[in-house]
Amino acid sequence: MMFKLYKQMLKVWLLMLCGISSASASSLDWTTFKQRFMAPDGRILDSGNRNISHTEGQGFSMLFAVGANDKTSFDKIWGWTHSHLKDQKSGLFYWRYNPVIADPIEDKNNASDGDVLIAWALLKAGQRWNHKPYLTESDRIVRAVLNHTVIDFAGRKVMLPGRSGFTAQDSITLNPSYFIFPAWRDFAERSYLANLWTLIENSQQLMTDIDWGQHRIPTDWITLYADGKTAPATKWPARVSYDAIRIPLYMKWDRADNPLLGRWQSWFSGYSRLKTPAWENMANHEIANYPMRGGLLAVRDYTMNQLSSDATKVRASDDYYSASLKLLAALANDGF
Repeated sequence: MMFKLYKQMLKVWLLMLCGISSASASSLDWTTFKQRFMAPDGRILDSGNRNISHTEGQGFSMLFAVGANDKTSFDKIWGWTHSHLKDQKSGLFYWRYNPVIADPIEDKNNASDGDVLIAWALLKAGQRWNHKPYLTESDRIVRAVLNHTVIDFAGRKVMLPGRSGFTAQDSITLNPSYFIFPAWRDFAERSYLANLWTLIENSQQLMTDIDWGQHRIPTDWITLYADGKTAPATKWPARVSYDAIRIPLYMKWDRADNPLLGRWQSWFSGYSRLKTPAWENMANHEIANYPMRGGLLAVRDYTMNQLSSDATKVRASDDYYSASLKLLAALANDGF
């Protein structure tokens, strides 16, 4: 009798486990994503930007492959990234690859979020597949990021968007959507480097201290002045838009109780879900004449604790970036 009961309990447990695994797999629509945006050699095509490639897309897709337990695709993406984008001198990666010009690496700068994403994906891969070379490479990239893009300015430790082009005599330009808090925390917990913990604390405080705009949320690009004040960067419209949408995603992914999420929820709740504008200018309150769709809406839903599995499905209407935001929201929601 007891053996029969044990078998029934085991069967229920296995069914529950399969259900959980299947739900997790279905929430990450990796198969559709790679069919649409991944070339056979591992290059990720930005369909919304003339099929160029960049470290953001390579890093995102490496993360997705780890989340989907797809080591074959991971190795292809990482192999292409290392072969075509690695800057051997700095240890960072050239941010952009355009296959239709004579020199595909026309701009030799890096994008620090791309470097962080690649390093984070390697860390996750090394842990998931127990592969030490991934971990070693991740550690090297993290050290390069710290050496070349993390600086002390205005009494804070901050990460520049790239190693060149973002500093002036009395100010620096920052992109807060590059503050990938869950990655930084994973790096800090692995290495115990004090400057990583300081980077996390100072970047959180930087956004806490924003006192401009109705909702006090950062625009896509901001300026940090030597006196510690911030403002929307003048070279770009003062919009909360396609870059800044990643900020609440990374915040919540790192800490679901982050008090700054309330500012984003306040902004989103000012509109009905399907009428939330794709962007808003925080200087003049101009809003886009079209609503959030696709991946933008998925991040909004995740931030508002309203994310459904249907919202993270990659559809024909999604370009590379929209699909990426959907898969990022799915990973974050699954606690990856």
